[in-house]
Amino acid sequence: MKIDFNHPFLTGKEAHYMYQAVYSYKLSGNGMFTKRCHEFFEKKYGFKKCLLTTSCTDALEMCALLCDIQPGDEVIVPSYTFVSSALAFVRQGAKIVFADSMTSNPNIDADKLETLITPKTKVIVPVHYAGVACDMERIMEIANRYNILVVEDAAQSIDSYYKGRPLGSIGHLSAFSFHETKNIIAGEGGLLAINDDRFIRRSEIIWEKGTNRSEFFRGEVNKYGWVDTGSSFLPSEVMAAFLWAQLENIDMIQNRRKSIWNKYHNGLSDLEKSGVIRLPQIPAYATNNAHMFYIVCRSLDERTGLIRHLKDNGIMAVFHYLSLHLSDYYTSHYKEIPHLPQCDRYADCLVRLPMYYELKDEEVEYIINKIKDYWDESRS
Repeated sequence: MKIDFNHPFLTGKEAHYMYQAVYSYKLSGNGMFTKRCHEFFEKKYGFKKCLLTTSCTDALEMCALLCDIQPGDEVIVPSYTFVSSALAFVRQGAKIVFADSMTSNPNIDADKLETLITPKTKVIVPVHYAGVACDMERIMEIANRYNILVVEDAAQSIDSYYKGRPLGSIGHLSAFSFHETKNIIAGEGGLLAINDDRFIRRSEIIWEKGTNRSEFFRGEVNKYGWVDTGSSFLPSEVMAAFLWAQLENIDMIQNRRKSIWNKYHNGLSDLEKSGVIRLPQIPAYATNNAHMFYIVCRSLDERTGLIRHLKDNGIMAVFHYLSLHLSDYYTSHYKEIPHLPQCDRYADCLVRLPMYYELKDEEVEYIINKIKDYWDESRS
């Protein structure tokens, strides 16, 4: 048996809608399918304004521009995240201040945020790891008290909630990913969600290469030109058409993924009770969108052995982020390296299990049994 870590799921309508996009002869973006996707997100999740982007990284770079990041501004980012969470702000000259994770899950430790804030702090970037919400009420209270902007990195968080509010709708701005490893995919692709009115007009200008082209096509101005900074952030209609096929089936996709997640959790709970692993912790304020299933081992050696054992049995399990505060880039640009023990623990001990729509129940059982075998063999 061979079980991949990820396998992109196709609903069956992707090629059909892409064909429609091609033969509409409107390929360059912001056409029929782009507008459908924007409307879907704005109606279903209540975002004030949505703009598709070519990647989540691009959406985060738009956030950095909209926040008017200047050299020397400080941006608080969890160290246990993908490099884009920090890089988007570094490109604008920001100093990154890395925050530690919680002991209970890899999300940013909101209780320690205030110790990181200085008069130069301009943005906090909570990353909803595995689609599980950070403590947004606490984060927003701190941000509002210090007049700091909040950019939700919701790359993994589609269709997940905090106290009944959709993730991505709470901060001033947010960014989603449709990379092929996500719940809803477009190969690549992302989304910028704007929840603060003051950023709406400028977001369209930045999205359209610094021009007021969107206003021109709506008939709001009689000509368009270069009015601000920006870049070519909008994707083609072909990508939007692919995404639309996925969005039409979001409930079906989510239900299957949650079923797989629950099978993992139930099947591995005995190992957690025995103290050899820790399973994902879902706080009472959060929902679970089943973006991933991970376990936390007791040591780097145990994790390395488990990944090797699973690979020997045809199962591709992988670790995840490395601590950004220990990266070559950060250590070569910053003299003071913070001590972030929880981040380092997840970097050393967390392993992700296969998770995708077409993963069969018997394959999940096989994976669970092989994980149990690893600890049975290590005890003998």
